[in-house]
Amino acid sequence: MNDQVHLRDDSHGHDHRRLGRELGLFDTDPLMGAGLPYWLPDGAVVRHALEEYVRQAERAAGYRHVYSPVLGKRELYEISGHWDHYSEDMFPPMELGAEQVVLRPSLCPHHALIYRSRSHSYRELPLRIAELGGMYRSEPSGVLGGLTRVRAIQLNDAHIFCTLEQAVEEARAALELIGRACADLGIRPARYRLSLPGEGGKYVADPELWRRATDLLREVLRQAGVAYEAVEGEAAFYGPKIDVQITDRAGRESTLSTVQIDFHQPERFDLHYIGADGAKHRPVMVHRSVIGSVERAVAHLLEEHGGAFPVWLAPVQLVVLPVSQAQEEQAAELVRRAVAAGLRAELAGPDRGSLGARVRAARLVPYQAVIGEREAQGDLAAVRLRDGRRPGALPADELVRRIGERAAARGTGLWA
Repeated sequence: MNDQVHLRDDSHGHDHRRLGRELGLFDTDPLMGAGLPYWLPDGAVVRHALEEYVRQAERAAGYRHVYSPVLGKRELYEISGHWDHYSEDMFPPMELGAEQVVLRPSLCPHHALIYRSRSHSYRELPLRIAELGGMYRSEPSGVLGGLTRVRAIQLNDAHIFCTLEQAVEEARAALELIGRACADLGIRPARYRLSLPGEGGKYVADPELWRRATDLLREVLRQAGVAYEAVEGEAAFYGPKIDVQITDRAGRESTLSTVQIDFHQPERFDLHYIGADGAKHRPVMVHRSVIGSVERAVAHLLEEHGGAFPVWLAPVQLVVLPVSQAQEEQAAELVRRAVAAGLRAELAGPDRGSLGARVRAARLVPYQAVIGEREAQGDLAAVRLRDGRRPGALPADELVRRIGERAAARGTGLWA
């Protein structure tokens, strides 16, 4: 049984909180507070790779990226409806002179203001605005845990401003983008959920709004050919949504990605565009998140892969192991070539123990390159894969090239 299979069978060992600390990815400190983890260097590498993947995927899909502040005046959230329907999950306002400012609970009000800051023609639509931005939720201490439930969230968010006729296609394209990301990340959605409103005052009281948005999302799911379950009481306060659900190793379910169609906030912020008829028209606002929060995505990836991240996400992609001190110079040169080619490579020399001990210590690294006397003389590296395969000795430059190609291709494969 190879290392990767062994790790995947060890469900108890897949708790992301234990793995994250053992692998040096993240940690917490009482002085920072509950629900506020910090990222260590290797964790920051994983997070950066994930964020860059999302940005590139969004750029290729026609999104433009923005930055917006993590604070807003209380009035902003009164307009958006968050203050009336979501204030229990928000941090208390801070007094700033005669004003009150709030840590934002979501990015959509800010993006509505960005859209409103310029006039728009129907020719510009759909306008896709994306941001990897911070938001804050006043989660009760009893539900906090590792990276899955935190109070400071880095959200992969986007809002598409479009005509009514474009809304279904834009939401369907967002669902396809989520599907491609899941494939590249090795994530298997547990189910798709159409989240509908429940009883009570949590939701905006506009039956026609809910009916129109729900009908459009049902059409999105029909066109996508996706089986789904409709569940009441899980909608956003302003509209229904498609939730892509995942389960952890203990069978607990959570939401990874979402697609929403929103008629409420365009109305509240008086958004409009100039149509072909020269008149003002109200846009539709499609909310979508490909990987949800970076924190929850990394937690799930840790548990899904048991710390054996896909090549392109791995904190260290190649470890070079000289058999003895006599090969350290050649090993260090291979590390330099790999780093120059954009790979994350490290040297594990004899000072770290026997060759067997070093191989075991690097069991989660996708590629190990062993350099003995024969390899050093021929500028070769004896390659070991994380899954136990041994492709044999390769020229050092070819090894660097092949790893670079696998990393660039993303996906979960180790060897072509």
